[in-house]
Amino acid sequence: MAEHDVVVIGASAGGVEALCTLVSMLPSDLPASIFIVLHIPAQSPSLLPEILSRQGPLHSKHPENGEQIRHGQIYVAPPDLHMLVGQGHIRLSRGPKENRHRPAIDVLFRSAALNYGTRVIGIILTGSLDDGTAGMLAIKRRGGMTVVQNPADAMYPSMPQSVLTHIQIDHCKSLTEIGQMLPSLVAEPAPPQAAYPVPQEMEEEVKIAEMDMAEMNSSTHAGVPSAFTCPDCGGTLWEIHDGNLVRFRCRVGHSFSLESMLAGQNEALEQALWVALETLEETASLQRRMMDDAHARGQHWLARRFEERVRKAEKNATLLRDVLLKNAPITDEQAVDEALSTAQRQVPDEERRPVQGRKPPHF
Repeated sequence: MAEHDVVVIGASAGGVEALCTLVSMLPSDLPASIFIVLHIPAQSPSLLPEILSRQGPLHSKHPENGEQIRHGQIYVAPPDLHMLVGQGHIRLSRGPKENRHRPAIDVLFRSAALNYGTRVIGIILTGSLDDGTAGMLAIKRRGGMTVVQNPADAMYPSMPQSVLTHIQIDHCKSLTEIGQMLPSLVAEPAPPQAAYPVPQEMEEEVKIAEMDMAEMNSSTHAGVPSAFTCPDCGGTLWEIHDGNLVRFRCRVGHSFSLESMLAGQNEALEQALWVALETLEETASLQRRMMDDAHARGQHWLARRFEERVRKAEKNATLLRDVLLKNAPITDEQAVDEALSTAQRQVPDEERRPVQGRKPPHF
C-alpha cells in the first residue's frame, strides 16, 4: 500500500522563516517529495532553494518543466510560474493568476489532489488572505491528509485561519509540532484511491492552469454568471460554490476567492485614483499656462476664469493625494519580498550555487 509520499506546502507572508524551521527538522531519508509555493513578486529572483538547502539535509531546487519527480527532494515554485504536480513529473506554466498570485498555492494543491489523491499531505503555513483554502478543499475531497499551522503560532494567521473556517482539518499544530510529526505522517499507509473519485470541475481547473486552450475556449463554465467583473482583465466572472467556499473565475481563467476579489477591487480602485490625480495635476498645469498667456495678452477677465479652475483642480488633487497617502498598506508580496531579501543577504556568495544531493529512486 502506498504511503503519503507527496507533500505540498503553501506559505506567504512570514513564510521564509517558517519554511526554514520546518525544513531543518526533516530527516535525510524522508521517503517523500516536497513541493513548496511561496508567494513572491514576479520580478524578484528567488534564492529560496539555496536558503532551504542550508537548513537541513534535503536538497532544494527550482524544477525544470517536465522534470521527473524524485523522493528526498524539495521542489520550490519559480517566480511567475505555476508549479503543477503531474503523474511522475512536474509541469511549469504561465497560466492565469489565481488569487492574484503566480505561483499560486491553490494550483499546486489542486494538481496534486488530482494526480495523487490519497497519497497527498497538504500543509498551509503563515500568510495573508486565503490562497490555499480551495486547494486544501481539493485535497480533502480526494482523501488526502490536511495539516494547518495553528493561527496562534503563525506570524500572519489569515491563511491558516481561512482553511480552518472552511474545512475540517486533520491536524492543526504549531510549526515545531508539524516538523516533528511529518515523517510519521508520510509513513502512514494511504487509503485506496477508488474511494475518492476525481470531480470533473477539479480536472477542468487544472487544465486551465496548464493553459489547455481547448478548456480555456470552452463555452461551458463551472458556476453561474455573477454581477461582478474580473479585476485583472475586466471579463465576466462566474460564481462557484465550492462547499461553503465561494470563488470566482473569469473566461480566461483568473480565479479569486472573496477576500482576493476584494483586494483586487481595492487595487483597481487605487490605480484609478492615481490616474485621476495625474489627470487633475496635468489639468491644473495646463490651465495655469493658459492663465499666464491670458495675462500676457491683457485678457485679465479670461485669466481670472483660468485661475479659478486652477484652484479647483489643485484642491481636488490635494484631496485625492491625502486619500492615497492615508490608505497605502504594505501588500502581502512586499512583506514576503522583504523577508526573502533579508534571508538572501545571509547566504555567502560561494554558497549561491546548486547543492549536490543524493539521487533517490524515481517515482
